[in-house]
Amino acid sequence: MDRMKSSIQQVPNPIPKVLSRRAGGANSLEVEKENFERNQAVSINKAINTQEVAVKEKHARTCILGTHHEKGAHTFWAAVSRLPLSSNAVICWKFCHVFHKLLRDGHPNVIKDSVRNKADLNDMSRMWGHLSEGYGKLCSIYLRLLITKMEFHIKNPRFPGNLQMSNRQLEEAGENDVNNFFQLTVEMFDYLECELSLFLGVFSSLDMSRSVSVTAAGQCRLAPLIQVILDCSHLYDYTVKLLFKLHSCLPADTLQGHRDRFQEQFKKLKSLFYRSSNLQYFKRLIQIPQLPENPPNFLRASALSEHISPVVVIPAEASSPETEHVVETEDLVDMDVPVLQATGESRFDDLFGMSASTDRFNFNGQNGVRKDDKDRQIEHLSAELQALKEELEAFRLESGRLCQALRGRVSELEAELAEQSHLKQQALGESEFLKAELDDLRRVKEDTEKEQRSLTEIERKAQANEQRYTKLKEKYTELVQSHADLLRKNAEVTRQMTVARAAQDEVENVRREMQERLKAAQDSASQQEKSQTEQLQALQADLATSKTELESREELGNQLDALEIEKAGLVEAVAQKEEELVGLGAELERVQRSLVSERESSVKAAEALKNQLNEKESREQALECELVAVRWSALRATAEEAERLILDSLAQMDQQAQVSCTSSADYLMSRCQATLNCVDRLQSARDSFVKDPADVSDLLRAVAQFAHLLGDTIVQGSAATHALSVEHSEVLRSGLRACANEALALLGQLRERGSLSTADSTSLRAALQATLATAEKLCPRGLELQQAELGDLVEQEMVATSAAVETAAVRIEEMLNKSRALDTGIKMEVNERILGSCTELMQAIKGLVLASKDLQRDIVESGRGAATIKEFYAKNSRWTEGLISASKAVGWGATVMVDAADLVVQGKGKFEELVVCSHEIAGSTAQLVAASKVKADKDSVNLVRLQQASRVVTQATAGVVASTKSGKSQIEETDTMDFSSLTLTQIKRHEMNSQVRVLELETQLQKERERLGELRKKHYELAGVAEGWGEHEEGTG
Repeated sequence: MDRMKSSIQQVPNPIPKVLSRRAGGANSLEVEKENFERNQAVSINKAINTQEVAVKEKHARTCILGTHHEKGAHTFWAAVSRLPLSSNAVICWKFCHVFHKLLRDGHPNVIKDSVRNKADLNDMSRMWGHLSEGYGKLCSIYLRLLITKMEFHIKNPRFPGNLQMSNRQLEEAGENDVNNFFQLTVEMFDYLECELSLFLGVFSSLDMSRSVSVTAAGQCRLAPLIQVILDCSHLYDYTVKLLFKLHSCLPADTLQGHRDRFQEQFKKLKSLFYRSSNLQYFKRLIQIPQLPENPPNFLRASALSEHISPVVVIPAEASSPETEHVVETEDLVDMDVPVLQATGESRFDDLFGMSASTDRFNFNGQNGVRKDDKDRQIEHLSAELQALKEELEAFRLESGRLCQALRGRVSELEAELAEQSHLKQQALGESEFLKAELDDLRRVKEDTEKEQRSLTEIERKAQANEQRYTKLKEKYTELVQSHADLLRKNAEVTRQMTVARAAQDEVENVRREMQERLKAAQDSASQQEKSQTEQLQALQADLATSKTELESREELGNQLDALEIEKAGLVEAVAQKEEELVGLGAELERVQRSLVSERESSVKAAEALKNQLNEKESREQALECELVAVRWSALRATAEEAERLILDSLAQMDQQAQVSCTSSADYLMSRCQATLNCVDRLQSARDSFVKDPADVSDLLRAVAQFAHLLGDTIVQGSAATHALSVEHSEVLRSGLRACANEALALLGQLRERGSLSTADSTSLRAALQATLATAEKLCPRGLELQQAELGDLVEQEMVATSAAVETAAVRIEEMLNKSRALDTGIKMEVNERILGSCTELMQAIKGLVLASKDLQRDIVESGRGAATIKEFYAKNSRWTEGLISASKAVGWGATVMVDAADLVVQGKGKFEELVVCSHEIAGSTAQLVAASKVKADKDSVNLVRLQQASRVVTQATAGVVASTKSGKSQIEETDTMDFSSLTLTQIKRHEMNSQVRVLELETQLQKERERLGELRKKHYELAGVAEGWGEHEEGTG
């Protein structure tokens, strides 16, 4: 009975279990739902956890099957809502990976159920976007990709989550509308851009110099890229096909933006596919396609037949990402006995149904009729169970052996993989280095080509402007010549008109004179006739009286006869006068006829001349109009060229190439003052042109000169800002820009007829004056002298230099006497030679100073005119300051050389100091000579003397250097090196010490040379500011 009871307890009976299922059928759905939700929650929590390892494929597959089971993603989002996605970046990253798998392979309703969480995902993306490194930045990019994927599938519901479509389905997605295809292509570009951003973000976050793909952390970041590669392959294929479709319907220019964007994404995708295919992690999981060498040519329709759709192959035997390098024995064989017992029970249940021992209400076992059958079944099953246990033990031992073999094989593969990774790392390093060098060479080549193209373009523009200016100049010359010819012709016509008018006036005068003569003759004839008539009447009265008297007196008869004779004479005279009057009348008619004919001819000539004059005047007016138009065109062209010049100067202010250029504030002041003077000339030329528009040459010259001066002012001001502080630099730059803006406004007014007369340069003059004031403030004040003191200071410095040279000569003589008294032998010989050469150098310097004084006196006398000597020095302040500086340098050099010679004679100094002092004196005397002969006449006798004295100083300096070096070599020869008493070890130690000393001295020499270079540079800058060298060089240049 005990054996039977144990058998009954071990052997299940399926009949009561079936009854219990039927009894609990009402709650089976709820229990199944609870079990489903519990299993889903467990799988989700195992897939999305804080461990930085890749998501296990079995957990992700369980989540995907769950969405198909419930036909949605409600359970997934209910479980995810309890995860700390906003506080743990690793959890958020693995959530994105699982969610991406669900969107691709889950139920189609996953996209619809997930859209309602779009706002939360967007907020989470912005929150993680505040982190610039690690998983935070990657989570932000991944969340934006998932949002873009959901939006794309909502807008285009024909596309499944895994993007797998046939060509016919792709055609149907566009509904045969080119606008839909155009918009769909743009959306695919945006979708692919997000995929590439995640690709690049993951690669940039990994240290590719190490084998990151074999580490758990690296696999955690690389695992989601499998989904990205699958999406990118389909998106690339569909984009190519849609672009060929669009190019067959739309012009190529309309799709230029699409082609540019596709080529950019093509380069990125090709590079990322190539880099991914070389990673060991992807080689076992996915076969990544390689894109063609060059992108498709969409302008050639036949290129579509050459397009090969990229196919991503996932091998069936590929292991999951989580088991690639770490083999878990519990996944291969589960060693727990309860699990095997459950397996045995399941097999038993499959054969005989559910266990009867689990049913408390099975009373059939008490039936004695069937007890033997059950016993036989129990014995049979017990035997089978024992066989299964033995088989299980054998299987367990075999699995143990297999595990040990697999572990050994894994160790060997890991060692081989480490070696291959090391070799690959070296190859990648060399490849990256070569790529970097290639990119640098390409960048240098592109920069060179760009600079060459820009230089060619600038030369072409300059040549075109020069040709245009030449043509305008020739046209203007022709117009001026034609205008001069017209003026000469006008003067000729005017002269001819004057001659014609003079001839006409002369004819009129002759006619008037003839009329006056005729009238005078008529008046005289009438008066004469009247007088004769009066005389005749008087004679008749006398005759009557005489007759009466004759009648009364006969003696009057004789008088009557006489009177009769006289009367006859008078009658003859009257007849003669009448004949003369008739002749005068005929002559008057002839003169009148000639006057009429001459008047008619003169009128015709005057009309012809008037017509010709009118034609000349109309032609002259037309030429004048054309000349006015040419004047205005020349003025506009000159103003536009001036504007371009000013704009070019403004552009140079922001160019990096000008950073190395410098200028002084003094030179900027001179440029500002010259520009102000040019503004006044421009204003006067504008006023003259408004009064007399015939002369535009002065205005053109003024505009061109103004543009060049203002451009030079802007450039020099920009160069001067490089040596100023940021505050002063900004003030000066703003002032220069204000000047440029005012100048451009003034030029804009000058080139328009309506605004020319009202053009005002007051604001421009104010801006230039403000810039001039700024430049005056920036001038160094500490190194300037009062002009009234310059003349006295020159004399004082020259006297001080002479005194210093005299003092130095006296000290050298004293040192020579002292050396002769104290020293003997080679030392006395060396000291005498050095001091003798120093004495000769002092005498040569003294002669040079005297020659320089004489030359300066000639310069002052020849150049001062009526001014005094002080006024001359004040007028030429920069030259005067140069003389002062040179004189100081000569006197200081002489003093320092004497001190160095004294130390050398005493044995406390160095010969090198004496050589350096000699070179310094040579440089100072050369500066004095250069400063003295700047303003000298080339034929001056004193200039010849100064040059001779300079050569003597040079020879004396060379003598000092030679005697110093000779003395040094003689003294060094006396200090012989005796190493006869040293042992081998001591010699080796001294040799090492000497090598250390040599290295120290070489280091010190290099540092001293660098320090000397910096000192000379600083000295040159300070001297340039003090003496105005930069201003002189720029002024002469």
